[in-house]
Amino acid sequence: MSQPSPGEQVDAATLQSFADAWNRHDIDALMSFMTDDCVFQAAAGPSACGARHEGREAVRAAFAQAWVNFPDAQWRNGRHFVAGERGVSEWTFTGTRADGTRIEADGCDLFQFRDGLIAVKNAFRKDRPPLQGA
Repeated sequence: MSQPSPGEQVDAATLQSFADAWNRHDIDALMSFMTDDCVFQAAAGPSACGARHEGREAVRAAFAQAWVNFPDAQWRNGRHFVAGERGVSEWTFTGTRADGTRIEADGCDLFQFRDGLIAVKNAFRKDRPPLQGA
């Protein structure tokens, strides 16, 4: 699928394209899916909702930080569901930190859509101890 156009209906193929951009580490493509006033709630952070990032620049920086923390980050085994203005992506996250420890854990994103774009991405990931490097 090509980049989304405002006003188009978001579907499972849209969410697969969004996931593909994550796995390519393509920040420009990722941001093309987001509204101008987008919100990203990370899986971890100081609040009950994780770390909350609001607006394009804050969300862009938070998304890019995932690849700083895990240069080989991948979200595999994606399954995507859309119902109106809400959606879900399930995935298995894998990544290696600079110290060689690996993360492999299942998770999901809950989405809210507006005008064919992602307004809110709320991430959840199983809390699992890091694995020693391969």
